[in-house]
Amino acid sequence: MSELQFPLKNDTSRKIIHIDMDAFFASVEERDNPELALHPLVIARHPHDTGGRGVVTTANYKARQYGIHSAMSAQKAYELCPKAVFMPGNHEKYREISHQVREIFAKYTDIIEPVSIDEAYLDVTHNKQNIQSAVKVARLIQQEIWQEVRLTCSAGVSYNKFLAKLASDYHKPAGLTLVAPDEALAFMQALPIEKFHGVGKKTLPKMHELGIFTGMDLYQLGEMELISQFGKMGYSLYRKVRGIHDSPVNVTRDRKSVGKEHTYGNPLTTENQVLAQLRRLAEEVDKSLRRVAKHGQTIVLKVRYADYTTITKRQTLNQYIRDKDQIFSQASLIWEDVLGLEKGIRLLGITVTNLDPISYENILLPLWEKKTE
Repeated sequence: MSELQFPLKNDTSRKIIHIDMDAFFASVEERDNPELALHPLVIARHPHDTGGRGVVTTANYKARQYGIHSAMSAQKAYELCPKAVFMPGNHEKYREISHQVREIFAKYTDIIEPVSIDEAYLDVTHNKQNIQSAVKVARLIQQEIWQEVRLTCSAGVSYNKFLAKLASDYHKPAGLTLVAPDEALAFMQALPIEKFHGVGKKTLPKMHELGIFTGMDLYQLGEMELISQFGKMGYSLYRKVRGIHDSPVNVTRDRKSVGKEHTYGNPLTTENQVLAQLRRLAEEVDKSLRRVAKHGQTIVLKVRYADYTTITKRQTLNQYIRDKDQIFSQASLIWEDVLGLEKGIRLLGITVTNLDPISYENILLPLWEKKTE
């Protein structure tokens, strides 16, 4: 597919990226315990431990070969693959990694719509890096996610959210698919109808009864016929299959934290190196807080060693802080409680949480102005 470039001056088409982490929870567990990648892995409590209750959160690609998928009952997953490894998952760890991934997104755009813990839409029409190719932005994001958290994601690039989502699903894992405006109709018409988001288990049988098996079949039906059969959804599908979907990328969630972290190819092994990096991170967090006009009460320090063990410590203060010197000072105090350079440090991160907007700042002024003569 051809490279998608940013619009000319009078071209108002948008550049939307949909990022979907590949088998997110399962991939995190495989990263932290590589032996798990050799087996079908199901993120759910074992049905023997729950009396057959519980559902599958996700499964790795080996487990999916047995027909196991998200939202399936854990009992059914066990019946399909009794030899599968079942794990309850660690949602605090997954949330932390999701936050790291979103910080990578924020390097490129502030127009981010999280759909869930493992996927998001990004509007990069006017991105912070002034990169003209939306595909290049998506590729850079994929590379940074791999470098920072050692996980893969799939990316879809197009001019609206519906197409970007279809594109990210098209080639997984670690895929990058572009659907350019002049390719959109052919792309959708070739897809099985079940690939269209919104066509679920209840709708699919009715689609098949009406002879709708592909995007082409859907395209050939008239607007009123689709509305009569499917109501509002029919009207939406009529527009979408024609490449019309104007829904914006909605930045609806207020930021609860601001953080920065860096991964080091050569692990840090001296106190001076650590303090220098903490100073650098504090300056970056300061800039980010100023950008969103917020300050926070809790400082979080994250340390990952060369053997991939990770320590996270936090300190809640009596006052709000935003200044780089204050952030550095508090992070340094937390570091004194962590220490331990023997294994080498692969990653350092500072996050400020418990954020509030800054409505005004107190400025200390002299009681009298000093006269100059």
